[in-house]
Amino acid sequence: MSTLKVYTIESAPEGSKSQLEQSVKSFGMLPGLHGVLAGSPEALKAYKTLHELFSNSSFNAEELTVVWQTINVEHECHYCVPAHTAIANMMKVDPVLSEALRNGEAMPNEKLQALKDTTLSIVRNRGRISDTELEAFYAAGYGERQVLDIILGIAQKTMSNYTNHIANTPVDEPFQKFTWSK
Repeated sequence: MSTLKVYTIESAPEGSKSQLEQSVKSFGMLPGLHGVLAGSPEALKAYKTLHELFSNSSFNAEELTVVWQTINVEHECHYCVPAHTAIANMMKVDPVLSEALRNGEAMPNEKLQALKDTTLSIVRNRGRISDTELEAFYAAGYGERQVLDIILGIAQKTMSNYTNHIANTPVDEPFQKFTWSK
């Protein structure tokens, strides 16, 4: 049972209606997370803005998926893991990579492993990572911009993961075939 209301376009606060209409245009449906966030027009706008900014960051589709799913799995988000599995499929990310992320397995190459390890360290240590960890990240081919882009991704996923925990957001029908639990 949800503990926060999942709004529809019709029931949403006035400030959220046009944003929800745009969500339907973009996704062909109203994602449940957007329906929950609609309870605060500002929260919905912030989440959608963070999503757009992170999606347009320095990371390619595989790297975006690594950051998103590393955070989702670490936070044990019942909604975001299946949603981002579907998103990865739409972005044509190799399903082997998605399954490895969902199952906490090693990445297919050292560069993606470094990205996963660094993301996980930043999340687990609340932004405190060692010089050795940063040096390993840089040695894998990343730079300072990617550190900041990871933090941007963490901001987006913290918003959605925490919202979904509190709301117990129902997994949308298109994502149910990717249901996940730790």
